[in-house]
Amino acid sequence: MPGPNLLEPPRPSDLAKFREGFGQRFIVTVDTEEEFDWEAPLDRKRHTVITIPALRKFQQFCEGFGVVPTYLIDYPVAASSYAAEALGTAVAKGKAEVGVQLHPWVSPPFDEEVNELNSYAGNLPYELEREKFLRLRDRIEQTFDAAPLIYRAGRYGLGPRTAEILTEFGLAIDSSVRARFDYSASGGPNYRQHPLQPYWADPERRLLELPLTTVYWGPLRQIGNVLYPHLWRAPQVRGVLARTGLLERIPLTPEGVTADEALRGVDIALDEGLPVLVFSFHSPSLAPGHTPYVRNDEDLDALYDWWRRLFTFLAQRGVKPTSVADIMASVELA
Repeated sequence: MPGPNLLEPPRPSDLAKFREGFGQRFIVTVDTEEEFDWEAPLDRKRHTVITIPALRKFQQFCEGFGVVPTYLIDYPVAASSYAAEALGTAVAKGKAEVGVQLHPWVSPPFDEEVNELNSYAGNLPYELEREKFLRLRDRIEQTFDAAPLIYRAGRYGLGPRTAEILTEFGLAIDSSVRARFDYSASGGPNYRQHPLQPYWADPERRLLELPLTTVYWGPLRQIGNVLYPHLWRAPQVRGVLARTGLLERIPLTPEGVTADEALRGVDIALDEGLPVLVFSFHSPSLAPGHTPYVRNDEDLDALYDWWRRLFTFLAQRGVKPTSVADIMASVELA
């Protein structure tokens, strides 16, 4: 009998419910990874980990707002001596959490060809995907003396048996589904029909899916999922719709999304009753010159200002921060 398949949208009965009083909350997830050239072909060896110490400043910043970030760690970071120095104390004190993020091209064993199709871990043979995950999970646990309970596939690359792997090794949450996005043109998954609400991936309710939050904003937002696939090859039309305020797709990230846009996105998500808002970004953006989003010191200041505005706005709307531990303690199993 086939196991749960996270590539398939859930049934309405699979949507998760939370205990009374949980309300609406938000979680900050950080794709904590090596630095590499985003414009160049993927390479196993051409990367660095020099931005890891910058995590300490972001951690301190979050602590000032009572936010417990979730750092989704990939192999080069887990294997670096900088990782425990930057985050070990915060994790030990419960002020930060660690999870697994699998970039297969830099995660042993290196048995596959490095190419775009194989960069989605779910496209690998089941045994290889499983072994890469297991080695990475064990390395993270060794580095931080904490068992990771949440997973995100690098490039959001789930496969038909990823949920089986996660449940085998006791992961409680997957957060790989990027609802409203379609990566099938490059061999990845299509998440356009997946919901934003958390849902159970399996009938036994052992694995909770926590999709990243992306909303449509504007008068045409109710048909955004119908329109957007047709606009993919017409970026100028997408731009016109966004500039005129008719339709805009807003992922909750500081990368490529202004604070004003993100605030609109938060309003939509809250007004639609979403119980958990999932924010995300890439850790190399915490230092200038490593991602297209933070090229200089001014961009880095703007990134921190983005978070400051979002945290302040969420507090004004009565939305409290949450964490993996809090979510698992609050979700109803029955």
